[in-house]
Amino acid sequence: MDHLAPANVPTYETREEGRDVWERCADRRLPVVAVRDARRGFIVRYDLQHLDRELTPRALQGMRERVRMYRTGDTDVEAHPHSQAVGLGGELGPVSGDVHEATAERARDLASRLSVTVLDRDNWR
Repeated sequence: MDHLAPANVPTYETREEGRDVWERCADRRLPVVAVRDARRGFIVRYDLQHLDRELTPRALQGMRERVRMYRTGDTDVEAHPHSQAVGLGGELGPVSGDVHEATAERARDLASRLSVTVLDRDNWR
């Protein structure tokens, strides 16, 4: 599996539903890429903690740049990595991250884009 199509990104509302997503991924030895339906929008989440892995610095920086480009429409990213979290609308870390979106459709599209990096084992350490 090299990425999730937007239609295949799991979406959950309750803590129990979220736990089910994490358990399914843990059973399959896969990172989590999912969308949480929150009270004020949608949250794209990824997590590698249950695999005892993290994204490489290069993969993480590339993912941050892609999120920023997705958000702004820019094709060139020059921001310092530590200042990018403000522009991303969430936090993208080496083990897990959350990025906020206003609609389910945009959240699933963004999750699909992030899944390319998160699911690629060459991006883990």
